[in-house]
Amino acid sequence: MDRKLKVILSGGGTGGHIYPAVAVAEALKRRLGDGVEILFVGAEGKMEMEKIPELGYRIEGLPVAGLQRRLTPKNLAVPFKVVRSVLRARRIVKKFGADVAVGFGGYTSAPVLWSAQRMGIPTLIQEQNSYAGMTNKMLSSRVRRICVAYEGMERFFPKEKIVLTGNPLRGRFWRNPDLRAEALRHFGLEEGKPVTLVVGGSLGTRTLNEMMKANVDRIVAEGKIQVIWQTGKYYEREMTEFMQGRSDRGIWRGAFIDRMDLAYAAADIVVARAGACTVSELCLIGRPTIFVPSPNVAEDHQTKNAMALVGKQAARMIPDRDAVNGVFPVVEELLADPKQLAEMERNILTLGIGDSADRVVNEVMDVVNEK
Repeated sequence: MDRKLKVILSGGGTGGHIYPAVAVAEALKRRLGDGVEILFVGAEGKMEMEKIPELGYRIEGLPVAGLQRRLTPKNLAVPFKVVRSVLRARRIVKKFGADVAVGFGGYTSAPVLWSAQRMGIPTLIQEQNSYAGMTNKMLSSRVRRICVAYEGMERFFPKEKIVLTGNPLRGRFWRNPDLRAEALRHFGLEEGKPVTLVVGGSLGTRTLNEMMKANVDRIVAEGKIQVIWQTGKYYEREMTEFMQGRSDRGIWRGAFIDRMDLAYAAADIVVARAGACTVSELCLIGRPTIFVPSPNVAEDHQTKNAMALVGKQAARMIPDRDAVNGVFPVVEELLADPKQLAEMERNILTLGIGDSADRVVNEVMDVVNEK
């Protein structure tokens, strides 16, 4: 192609849809340099409208909105917003002169890919989870490729279109045992004692923080394990007030973890939610993990993400309702069984795909060349 390749990337509403799209944009730039022009399309008022420009990319917004799960007057406006979004998406696609459009889930991508398909522009979708989202299922019959992160996705999609690419991740995640000593110093922890990483996302997770509140005094008193505890921004003040007057010996606590590479390097076990990107990171760095899936997500997809690993003896899972008192007994059980820990580590490492973004780009280039 003599001119620039013009690519639309659409999806949003959550970081789980946005950051895989950004990872693909970065891979396109690495591959094609100035030979590619990228346009993001997101939902007005959602996080992508702020995050994408901060990363240096153009974005257009649609007024699209999803149905609320409970009865609310807001649902009455949804059909009108859908119609407006389809009309605007068609104008955006035509004005940009797109060669290909890629959807990453979330209701934003539906009008964009629907419009592109009816204009004869090739489309692809990337599904992050082991249980396909409604938008991607709806679009799948007319896309050229379906890039997935889990095996067995023919339950949801036409088998002949599926390509196993993994989940595109920003940054580099890899196993580096040489970082452990530096990691322990960074978090002020001791050599010779196992470390549990408790991480619940940038805003934090109520259940995991309540779990720490219920166990922190015993952890400190017994002194058998150490903990890196990410509280999240939303819970930082509450957890700080809770810890006033308490010893935090052997515990690092903070709202954010700036060096996740060091946190992973220090950890012997990770306790985390089971969002698609978190699962993919853990598969690459190969840490034994106890998943506590969020019960507040569409179609309970985090439980299904976790079970995909549990079924391969690559992780353990504890339901959210049992986590406050149920996680640390399992942590102690695993730490007392090095053989089981080593098996989980081997198994989870086999599931990691380190070049996922480049694999998606390969599929993008293939469908463009098929035109």
